[in-house]
Amino acid sequence: MRTKTGTITGTKMTGTVTVTVHRSVFHPVYKKRFRRSKKFLADTTGMKDLAVGDLVVITECRPLSKRKCFRVTEVVERAPRVSELKEEEVIEKTIHREKKYEEKEDSPKKA
Repeated sequence: MRTKTGTITGTKMTGTVTVTVHRSVFHPVYKKRFRRSKKFLADTTGMKDLAVGDLVVITECRPLSKRKCFRVTEVVERAPRVSELKEEEVIEKTIHREKKYEEKEDSPKKA
């Protein structure tokens, strides 16, 4: 069974995600490597909370539909979610606000 590692680029279908897999190809004439990418449809049965940007491993299986012949077997790395980014923004704002207040207290007052 073939396995491929790729990034989720689409989650708009129910029970299916689009996974983009990149590979390097060597050009026979110009002797240079360049990147080729291909999109695969993968089934997500048993997987929860998959989002665009997650790095996943897909494994070949029997044909599940006309274009869907892979299943998501493992999530290698999760992309940051919007809620996590909002929390980080709030933390940064409070840190910068405290620094501004400290600078105002340290500055000499004009008489």
